[in-house]
Amino acid sequence: MERLIRGLLRPEAYDHPVERFELLETHISWVILTGKYAYKIKKPVDFGFVNFTMLALREHFCQEELRLNRRLAEDIYLGVVPIYGPMETPSLQGSGTPIEYAVKMLEFPQSVLLPEVLALGELLEELIDHLAHDVAQFQTRAAIANSEGEYGSPESILSATLECLKPLASSPELEERIQKLDSWTAEEFSKLTGSFLERRAAGFVREGHGDMHLGNMLLRGTRIEIFDCLEFNASLRWIDGISEVAFLVMDLEDRGRGDLGWRFLNGWLEETGDYAGMRLWNWYYCYRALVRAKVAFLRLGQSDLTAHDREKLNRELTSYLELAERVTAPSKPRLVITSGVSGTGKSYWTGQLAARCEFVRLRSDVERKRLYADRPGISTGELYSQEATERTYSRLYAQAEALLCAGFTVVVDATFLRRNRREQFRELAKRLDVAAELIEFSAPVEVLQQRIRKRQQEGKDPSDADLQVLEKQLETREAIEPDEGWSVLSVSGDEPVQIEAALSKWSAR
Repeated sequence: MERLIRGLLRPEAYDHPVERFELLETHISWVILTGKYAYKIKKPVDFGFVNFTMLALREHFCQEELRLNRRLAEDIYLGVVPIYGPMETPSLQGSGTPIEYAVKMLEFPQSVLLPEVLALGELLEELIDHLAHDVAQFQTRAAIANSEGEYGSPESILSATLECLKPLASSPELEERIQKLDSWTAEEFSKLTGSFLERRAAGFVREGHGDMHLGNMLLRGTRIEIFDCLEFNASLRWIDGISEVAFLVMDLEDRGRGDLGWRFLNGWLEETGDYAGMRLWNWYYCYRALVRAKVAFLRLGQSDLTAHDREKLNRELTSYLELAERVTAPSKPRLVITSGVSGTGKSYWTGQLAARCEFVRLRSDVERKRLYADRPGISTGELYSQEATERTYSRLYAQAEALLCAGFTVVVDATFLRRNRREQFRELAKRLDVAAELIEFSAPVEVLQQRIRKRQQEGKDPSDADLQVLEKQLETREAIEPDEGWSVLSVSGDEPVQIEAALSKWSAR
């Protein structure tokens, strides 16, 4: 194969102009860069989890790579091209029987890869919001696993985690830490076995990407594209969507941007409504961290490492193990609710708070519309009727209870203008023995009216509250009394500097 690769480093081998050649190599493939296009050729290797030894297998997995990646990056993956002999002077323009196959891709510079974009401070919140939407839509369209098949079975899920712990346990320096993680794994698995089965039966195990981290994402214009789906091992991509999300959040936290990770998570949850999947969050997050820890540990065993390489891998191993340990540690969840009429800035500021403090946010505007998704023509009056509002708060209550029981701090973004509704959630916090906190938002009436008009004109916000709804809210709101038992933070939504300082101080408690 080396002869073939050398032969492909000739301009005359291609049916297009070649600007330059650059050869990249991994343990399973070569990638030849030509300036405008890249050609990925699979190595004839067999590592157990991947088998490319036969030409027919390499062609098959080239076609699979094309099929799978076109779901998310159609304009990057251009086709599978045959390579014709002879071996020393191969060509993509010949005829007859191919001697090899390559995946033809659009070449892109390393500067657009998300680790580079992040390092430059250019991974903006708006990009993360779009990504959350795109991933949710991708998973919604993805093929669903057979509910009786091996993919997503409790046994396969446990086995994947144990395979990560096994090599790590061989290190005397890590023995005590790995024993604790192993004990947590056994205990948690016994609690979650039924949930794994339920998720598969409900269609949450799908043909996903399998390797969704920043290194497999690039920025093109105003959108993030995801590439390099795992084509060679089906069990690694036929997974629960929450596992896919956990990988990206873990990766962002490892890179020091947990705020972007949790912004992505909350955006994805709002898109999918899959708050029930959060009961599996700690499991999958731990698994993803252990996968990376295992890779770093095994690479440390290589003999040809430089001192710099060894130092870098030791840092990675330490970081990933700390992330796994953090998510398996007991938590002290809190219940946070908001109060304030429409237009006071609740959604913006709770979004910031949830991202910075790793809270799960529940939005009444989003859940209200989700409840009536089967009635796209519903009027604003019906959507904000007494019946619709009661249904919305009932859903928020059930979701908050489940999330708190799973150990997550929850911030409920709703108006909570009536005392009886606040009392329901205060009783929930009391019953579950968690802290109960309330952020009261206010703003001048003219500011509220201006914001609602602007929101209606733009048509981008989930809220359909209009000026009539605002007027009714102002007339019927009930003041928060000291005897309600909340720890209250009052902020003015039209003073961003002051509210930023107040929330930062409050969230650091």
